[in-house]
Amino acid sequence: QVQLVESGGGLVQAGGSLRLSCAASGRTFSRNTMAWYRQAPGKEREFVAAVSWTGSSTYYSDRVKGRFAISRDNTNNTVYLQMNSLKPEDTAVYYCAPSVTIRSMTFPLPDFSSWGQGTQVTVSS
Repeated sequence: QVQLVESGGGLVQAGGSLRLSCAASGRTFSRNTMAWYRQAPGKEREFVAAVSWTGSSTYYSDRVKGRFAISRDNTNNTVYLQMNSLKPEDTAVYYCAPSVTIRSMTFPLPDFSSWGQGTQVTVSS
């Protein structure tokens, strides 16, 4: 069964840092690009960052480029999101998902629907 567990969120002041983790089941994680998405209240879910299976390729939303860093540990089926220089507009629930990147655009896998509970990130001004 597909399972994703996100953690590491919290309340932080603007300019602060957080590190998110996503623990995935082997089937979900294995040989897939993994990505982080976020959803703010009243807004649609949006792409944040992605990392290829080998970790050799990373992709970022223009909104987080230069501030966030995605990485993965294939031994422990975990993907991370290091978030620095946080802004109030980064406030959202953050989710991870197996994904695919096509022409520099990243989407959840078409057959994926088992989103985790997400982790809340709140940045105060």
